Amino acid sequence: MRRCWAGLGLALLLPVAVAAEDAGLYPASPVRLIAAAAPGGNPDVLARLLSQKLSEAFGKPFIVENVPGAGGVVAAKMVAAAPPDGHVLMLGDSGALAISVAINPDIPYSPIRDFTPITALATVPTVLVVNPSVPARTLQEFVALARAKPGQMSYGSAGPGSVHHLTMAIFADRTGIDMVHIPYRGGSAMVNGLLTGEIQAGWSGLPNVISLIESGQLRAFCLSVPRRSNSLPNLPTCAELGLDGFDIATMIGLQTSAGASDRIVARLQSVVAKAMREPDMTGRMATLGIEMQENGTASYQQFIKDDLEKYVAAVRKLNIQVKVQ
Repeated sequence: MRRCWAGLGLALLLPVAVAAEDAGLYPASPVRLIAAAAPGGNPDVLARLLSQKLSEAFGKPFIVENVPGAGGVVAAKMVAAAPPDGHVLMLGDSGALAISVAINPDIPYSPIRDFTPITALATVPTVLVVNPSVPARTLQEFVALARAKPGQMSYGSAGPGSVHHLTMAIFADRTGIDMVHIPYRGGSAMVNGLLTGEIQAGWSGLPNVISLIESGQLRAFCLSVPRRSNSLPNLPTCAELGLDGFDIATMIGLQTSAGASDRIVARLQSVVAKAMREPDMTGRMATLGIEMQENGTASYQQFIKDDLEKYVAAVRKLNIQVKVQ
């Protein structure tokens, strides 16, 4: 009998939720803003900058929840299974929507079919950094050192199948080096490993290490994107140092589950676009080395498709195999 009443109650509530949406009353309750990263990771940094703006604009709390694990897969599975009412959003990046899917085709979601892309937010370049104890002052010296010690030097990542892992795999293939992979649970943990000397090198998102580079606690060699960062204008790109066409960055965007209404998507796009242009947001992002992006649903969805194809090709070429749970 209780189940019958519970079912009746849910049936009565559904029309109310639909009516609220039709009346433009989104959101009808607090919104979960899932950051597909551990605290301090790039999606988390941007989620916390954005959540306050969204809460103020909509008059309802947008609550950040960190859901790390498996290169963003844990968070993506959670959001893909959520109701399509826009009350569960994800700040996901190329790890969840391209790299992990490219590495493991058995992942139980499709980045194309199971999500509604709302808007791209920012591009985060990665930078090759080492512990200062490494006796190399330039990228060329680092490559020469690693070639002279095959299998003896180590690098870290935010986990198997993360953008850090794949970037080093591509870099190692291009430069002919062989290093031991030490996976951590999140980018911040990997940076701590670099600082303590547990690992010698790693590719990190710029926001996690920019202050450490400036203070000399880490040594940076090159950026993974074709254009230098305004935040570190003296740091060359890998392409400038001889790795032509080396272009790997992670795009952070806002998604919700498939089937969200055009009305909700449009409202979120409008509010997010305004928030991202406010001076305190642009200033903070510039300080962190995050490059703002503006994309509507169609162009962002095309980026996701192109990103996936790029990483599928890289994974096949390098025969990267990681079992993502």
